[in-house]
Parts: sequence; structure tokens; C-alpha cells
Amino acid sequence: MTLADVAAASGVSVTTASLVLTGRARELRISEAAERRVRSTAQELGYRRGTLPRSPGLSRTIGFVLDTGASSGLAGEVVKGAVEAAYRRGFMLFVGESGGDPVVERALVEAMRDRRADGIVFAAMSTRAVVVPDGLRHVPTVLLNATCPFRGGLPSVVADEVQGGRSAARLLVEAGHRRGVHLIGAGPGPYDVPPHGIAAVERLIGLREVFDAAGIEVVSAQRCPKWTPEDGYDATSELLRHHRPEVLVCFDDRLAFGAYQALAEAGLSVPGDVSVLGFDDHLVASWMRPRLTTIALPHHELGERAVEVLVDVVEGRGARPPLIHRVPMPVREGGSVARARR
Repeated sequence: MTLADVAAASGVSVTTASLVLTGRARELRISEAAERRVRSTAQELGYRRGTLPRSPGLSRTIGFVLDTGASSGLAGEVVKGAVEAAYRRGFMLFVGESGGDPVVERALVEAMRDRRADGIVFAAMSTRAVVVPDGLRHVPTVLLNATCPFRGGLPSVVADEVQGGRSAARLLVEAGHRRGVHLIGAGPGPYDVPPHGIAAVERLIGLREVFDAAGIEVVSAQRCPKWTPEDGYDATSELLRHHRPEVLVCFDDRLAFGAYQALAEAGLSVPGDVSVLGFDDHLVASWMRPRLTTIALPHHELGERAVEVLVDVVEGRGARPPLIHRVPMPVREGGSVARARR
């Protein structure tokens, strides 16, 4: 997209278009109507003043915009997977961290477009609905761990949370658990979830599907507004005032960490008295004793898959949108789930 294209579409000369887009319209008495027309046309066509000219080929670069620090453990695994996938396909990855700030997100997207990125992965660390910057309309884009209800045509790569919920429930059924099952973090209904709880809703669907088929009734559920160790401790402490659980299904490993503390204070052991199951395979899961059995978020594989989908789109091999690509969530066996007591 060139300045001449903007001028022709606006019905003005190239000189007039240039003056408008360099901020000199008022100085040289260009009409407000012409100025508005040029600016609107430039935005619609995706023209970027000062960008490098596009060549017929690819730049072999991909932008990666992440809403948290790539140096953190889980985000680092996502980025590592993306880097490795890009390298295998002959691309270079440029990573930008926004901290979740929309202004920074927009600036990063525009900077990557200015540097001729062939496409952009727009990533969130917790599954959520996002508002994507307008600049992504003009470049191939794949959402990672995110959905955008207002831009349904964008491919999205997410963990298969429903399958993860099924895997968690099957693990408990195979261990013989049929009673005393309690939920920590969400439920029992599909809307009893924290705000923006996309993962919670889908995990509940998978859990309830298998539990219902096996004739297992969830005794109680403690909804937590946040999934922190403190919330897990408080919810489990409250539960123990009324019930003696056989199984705790915690919707996040950090909740399970807090549950461990509350159980210990009540004189209950894991898994001798209570089996505990988590989700995410957070770093905290490996610090717990016994090591927590958890349904893992496949961070490395998510990063890989997002880049693979984007490269297919860039190189013209991608299927028509809308597309949702679901990555399986593996079971990470620990020692926190025992066979059911007779």
C-alpha cells in the first residue's frame, strides 16, 4: 500500500495526501473535508507512513505479542515453543511484552507491522476474550490462548479444556472414586465460575460429562473469585466445616496448594485421607508433597501450534476461517490421587 494509492482513493493529489499525513494540512489550508477523507482512507487501506516498502516475497519474520513477561516460567515455555516452530519453518520471531496494557499492545502491533512482519501471534497467558488492536486487521493474525467474539474470522489456538476436564474425571473414576467428590474454584453449575472464566466453564463441561455418565454426584462446589493459594485455603477450610471429602478437584494448582495447607491443619493427609487433583501443571505442583497429580496446560505445544497455524496462513496453506485449533492437555501423574477406600 503506497501513498499514491491513498491519494487516488481519496480523490486528491499525492502532495495533498502527503501533507495531510505529515500533519501539515492546517498549515497549508487544506480543507477539513479533504483531510478527513485522506485520513479515513489511509486507515481503511492500512497505509503506514514511514514503513519499509513491501517486496513481493516474505520477510520471514513473525511478531509475537504477549500480555505478560516472557521471562516467567510458563510464558517462557510458550515463547520457547513458538521460537522452535518458527526456526523449523525458516522464520525469525520478534517477541514483545505488553503487560496487558492496550496502549502498549497497539504500539507493539504497529511496530511489528512497520518492520514488515509477515504475521503476528497475539497471545494471552490465561484463556480469555480479548479486544484485538485495529492494526491486526491488516496482517495475518493468530490468537493464542484467547478468543475474540467481535473478530470471529481470526484463527485461535487454545488448550482443549473440555478434554482436560474429561481426563480429570476419568482418572478419578478409574481410581474407583464414586462419592465424596467436591470442587474447589468453580461449579457446580456451568455459570458458577470466576469472571472471564472460559477455562473453568469448559473444564466443568468435561468433568460433568464423565461424572454424569458414571453416576457420580458432586457433593459441593466452592466458587473462588480468584485462583490463588489463599482462595484454595479459605475454600477448603470452609468445606471442612460441613463435609469430610474423599476427593477435591481443584480448578488450578495454586488452589490445590492452599487446599493442602487446610487439609494438613485439619489433620488430614493427602492422599491417605483425601485425594487431590489439580489443573495447569503450574510450577507449584512440583513443589508439593506428595507431588500433585494435575491436568497440564501444554504451554510449549501451544506456542508451537500457534506459529505453525500462522505460517500456514502466511504461506497460503491455511484453511478458511473461522478456525479453533485445540491442543490436548496431558495428565501429569503425581502421588496425590489414591485408590478409593471401600
